[in-house]
Amino acid sequence: MRHGAASVPPITTSDLTIEYPPHGASPAFVAVHGFTLRIAPGEVVGLLGESGSGKSTLARVLSGDAFVSDATGIRPQITGGEATVLGYGLRRISKRTLRGLTFGVGLLAQDAADTLPSTLTVAEIVAEPVLERDRRYNRRALGARVATMIDAVRLPLAVLGQYPYELSSGQRQRVALAQALVLGPTLLIADEPTAGVDVLVRDAVIDLISELQQHRSFSALVISSDLAVLQRVANRIGVMHQGVLVGLGRIDEVFRDPWHPYVRGLAAALQPDSDVPNVDDARGGAVGELGDETDVAAGS
Repeated sequence: MRHGAASVPPITTSDLTIEYPPHGASPAFVAVHGFTLRIAPGEVVGLLGESGSGKSTLARVLSGDAFVSDATGIRPQITGGEATVLGYGLRRISKRTLRGLTFGVGLLAQDAADTLPSTLTVAEIVAEPVLERDRRYNRRALGARVATMIDAVRLPLAVLGQYPYELSSGQRQRVALAQALVLGPTLLIADEPTAGVDVLVRDAVIDLISELQQHRSFSALVISSDLAVLQRVANRIGVMHQGVLVGLGRIDEVFRDPWHPYVRGLAAALQPDSDVPNVDDARGGAVGELGDETDVAAGS
């Protein structure tokens, strides 16, 4: 991949299997099994599934976040198949290649709004990805870049000097989105972008992502347990169940003639006059619950 190359498929996976290695008393756990997906340039694909279905594990791996060292040391590993993101192969990825990958991929993590550093102002938070790559970046140009992003996510410039605890949940999520997009990524991976956001502004947040995607022409993988979210933004959806992709296509195609019991259970819940916005709320019958160990290991 070369950042911004429109002809390169943003995401291509083939029979991808992701596993958490054994740690402490916990045995190894396969979080994603045989996952095959291709996202075209400029396409938005939604990934639907209940908590524990492997969605967040995919987000961590495909964004490159899984290959960055963390305090716990418990990181998912690719143990089968292949994954290519923006032309970068993810198996045995080097640090140098990882740096190129993360430049082209913006990650809006599931807990992004709640984990913004409380000691930094909004301006400093949004500028952070730029300064991590170039501490000598021109401060005037950086200030203009940050202000442009804050304006793009529909926040007043007055928030630049504020701290996260002074903002509402919806405002914090917009700050996190601005940070994810400040480098001008080719691909956005948004994991539960409306989680923790006040119900009154959830539609506004997802509509904003859709508007920015169309204006800036990036591709996107939007992960959610809320079908209503994906209906507003995605060209196609994939349905995950217990680490396996059990449905893929346009929303009407996926639910018109489902072959998997889990998808059939969701389709049955989607009556013409009902909302059924969340797959976790639609559990029951064929839509089975996952155990706590699965939820912890897969991280949803």
